[in-house]
Amino acid sequence: MTLILGIDPGSRITGYGVVRDTGRGCEYVASGCIRTGSGELAERLDAVFAGVSQVIELYQPELMGIEQVFMARNADSALKLGQARGAAIVAGTRAGLAVSEYSATQIKSAVVGSGRAAKEQVQMMVMHLLKLTSTPQIDASDALAVALCHAHHRQTLIPHDLNGARTRGGRLRLDALPQGRFS
Repeated sequence: MTLILGIDPGSRITGYGVVRDTGRGCEYVASGCIRTGSGELAERLDAVFAGVSQVIELYQPELMGIEQVFMARNADSALKLGQARGAAIVAGTRAGLAVSEYSATQIKSAVVGSGRAAKEQVQMMVMHLLKLTSTPQIDASDALAVALCHAHHRQTLIPHDLNGARTRGGRLRLDALPQGRFS
C-alpha cells in the first residue's frame, strides 16, 4: 500500500489530498486546504511551502503528484500559480518524495474519463471513487483528483516496468528509460 499526496497549487488556496493506493483501488486518507491569506506574494509562497511540508510530515506520503500550470488569460496569475507550484514541489523534493506532474486534461481523463469534464463532474467522481459521504471543498477535491490520477498512472506503468518513464505531449518517451530497456 502506497500513500500518495496530490496537490492543487494556488497562491491563495492550495488544496491537498492524500489517498492510499491498495493496488485494487484507492482509499481516502485526508484532504484540506492551505490558506495563505492576502499578504505579500513572498509570504504566501512561504505559507504554501510550510503548509505542504506540514502535510508531508503529518501523513508521510511516499509519492506526490501536482497539477501543471496552464496558460490562462492573465499572465500575471499564471506566473503566481507557477511560483506556488514551485514552493509545493520544493517541499516535496526536500522531503525526498518523487514528484510527478499532470496536466488538467490528464487528471480529468483519469478520474472522469473525459479531459473536458467540468469541475463539478470531477468532484462527483472523486466522491464516488473514494466513497466520500460529504463533498470536499473544490480545491481539496481537485487535489484528491491529482492523487487518483497519479495512482492510475502508477497502476498503468508498473505492470510494464515503465514506472520511471517520462511522457512528452502525452506520448511515452522511451529515451527517458534507463539504458538497456527496449534496445
